[in-house]
Amino acid sequence: MYQEVKEYLGSDWVAFQDMFGKSLHSEMLLLNKINAYVLKHSGKQLRPLLTLLTGRAISGVNNEKVLRCAVAAELLHTATLLHDDVADNSPQRRGAKTVMSLYSPTASVLVGDFWLSRALDIIVMHCDNRVIGYFSQCLAHLAEGEMLQLEKASLLNATEEDYNTVIFCKTASLFKASMVSAAHSADASEEQMEAVESYSYHLGMAFQMMDDIFDYSPGLNTGKPVGADILEKKITLPFFGFLQNAPRKISSNFLKRLKSIGPDSMEEEKQSISREAIELVERYEGLDYAYDRLEQEINKAVTAISILDDSPARSYLVVFARHMSVRKR
Repeated sequence: MYQEVKEYLGSDWVAFQDMFGKSLHSEMLLLNKINAYVLKHSGKQLRPLLTLLTGRAISGVNNEKVLRCAVAAELLHTATLLHDDVADNSPQRRGAKTVMSLYSPTASVLVGDFWLSRALDIIVMHCDNRVIGYFSQCLAHLAEGEMLQLEKASLLNATEEDYNTVIFCKTASLFKASMVSAAHSADASEEQMEAVESYSYHLGMAFQMMDDIFDYSPGLNTGKPVGADILEKKITLPFFGFLQNAPRKISSNFLKRLKSIGPDSMEEEKQSISREAIELVERYEGLDYAYDRLEQEINKAVTAISILDDSPARSYLVVFARHMSVRKR
């Protein structure tokens, strides 16, 4: 599907890739080497695809302002991944070694800072004040989401409302910033702006919910280890389903055991807790609970853009939303 959308975007996608590559040029040889490695192992580039589709859905064509929004979105997203890998001590991402493990944590932070600086250069130097506002608010949300998640993990007292705030800040906020910026740059009406804002919010929420479902779904064979979230004491949607459906004694006993797990705990004990969490979520229909919420977000996203004119771009936006529940990690 991703390749099909890139072919539909045609010259817009070529122009995006050209602008994106040029934005990363540096006179520092090591930085260029690491940038090339990151680009080689880049993901599907979903955010710029959605940004460019938004511009097409609003005006039928994309101008240079929309292209800049797409480039800024991908630069910001990659910067957060480079920083997250250090925060999470991640040895691999997308089946390849992270910059942190291949070079050093310092290198990963510094390269992430460079990508962030390139994004800010595009936003501040080439975008209007409203777009600057959308992205600056997103940057604040990204930090706030990480801090809230850290706070709740240390206390192990997250509520589902806390979870919704965290996933909006950490994930949906960048979907929203990039797509709303594209709509504004394409001269969207107030009604169109509201539609894109709602779509991007619900799509971003659905995207993160599916990621959290993956962590409790060994049968989906995503190529990544499962059960990592609970070891980091991140309470996500499938686990909230377990907490809601299980007898209080069972949930309370498990939470007590989870609180006792720390950095110095034996690896065997950590893996035992992880396996038990996956089993409990399955037994008490935590995944069903999460999938129900996921479908609600998808339906809200699709409904939101029903007011946009019928076009291939709008149709692809609908397809991306429907794809959230079946996508691979």
